[in-house]
Amino acid sequence: MTNSRVLFFFTLLAVVWFGALTQIVRGQDRPSTSAAGKTGQADIPSLKKQAESGDAKAEYLLGKSYMMGAGVSQDYQEAARWYGLAAIQGSADAQFGLGFLYEHGKGVEQDYRQAATQYTAAAKQGHATAENNLGSLYEHGQGVRRDPGEAARWYRLAADRGEVTAQCNLASLYIRGRGVAKDYVQAATWFRAAAERGYAPAQDNLAWMCYSGAGVALEYSEAARWVRKSAEQGYAPAQVDLGYLYEQGKGVPLDYVGAYKWYKLAAAGGDERGLARMKSLARLMTQQQISEASDRAAHFPGSRSPAESTSTANGVRNSFKER
Repeated sequence: MTNSRVLFFFTLLAVVWFGALTQIVRGQDRPSTSAAGKTGQADIPSLKKQAESGDAKAEYLLGKSYMMGAGVSQDYQEAARWYGLAAIQGSADAQFGLGFLYEHGKGVEQDYRQAATQYTAAAKQGHATAENNLGSLYEHGQGVRRDPGEAARWYRLAADRGEVTAQCNLASLYIRGRGVAKDYVQAATWFRAAAERGYAPAQDNLAWMCYSGAGVALEYSEAARWVRKSAEQGYAPAQVDLGYLYEQGKGVPLDYVGAYKWYKLAAAGGDERGLARMKSLARLMTQQQISEASDRAAHFPGSRSPAESTSTANGVRNSFKER
């Protein structure tokens, strides 16, 4: 984007975070006392014995263990096998897990139709993350016909259950007017719902809305407050945005050292825009200031970004970067 003013680089996030299922499964998340030791770690031999006897909960938990590499070597094929057995018995968590494996071709051949089938089965039982991921399939026409309205319906069901990724995905539809009427107020409402639960991408998006006055009052100090919450979690796009606010003195005191620090952290987190802003800003700074900023960045307590999840994120991301 080459505009001379801030337009907040909108980018569709086609990212699937893969990580701890403990954040998204419900009901069957904890091993039974007979299959877990005092530490709560699954006793794999006991779990296998229960699973082999046809216990759906044990089948799901064993599949989860193979998916996560918890107590066993990570093996997606085994995860798919055990999830499949539990899914046949109606385990929503297993249906969701199997759908995820089909969507991403882990342990099975990638098959969006099978992913949609499994997500639908879990979603009909009220599995929030399955509702979100099914919404994403409808939004992109993967395994089902493209239908933004249906995507919005599933996102809303998940969002109403408090699924933060779905709240951001729904907000993104309101911003773009896809499947719903364009409505920045609604977008801000859903970004705020996820932001208040500590979801870093939502905090950064809400900060953009406060910065631009889209759907909320234009208020730089409020933008700075939300973007700082996100940046301090180690979310690199927000670190670029916070650096920009310090560089411009908007919502925070003008502070090149602070700006350079946040740009440097963003660059270390893989955001190339941070490196570009560092190079640009360095022309206005003394070597002593650059050294101080680098020292501050080195003492940053490290990434505290949210644990990865199996929710599909298709929201918009914005940047305060001005070119």
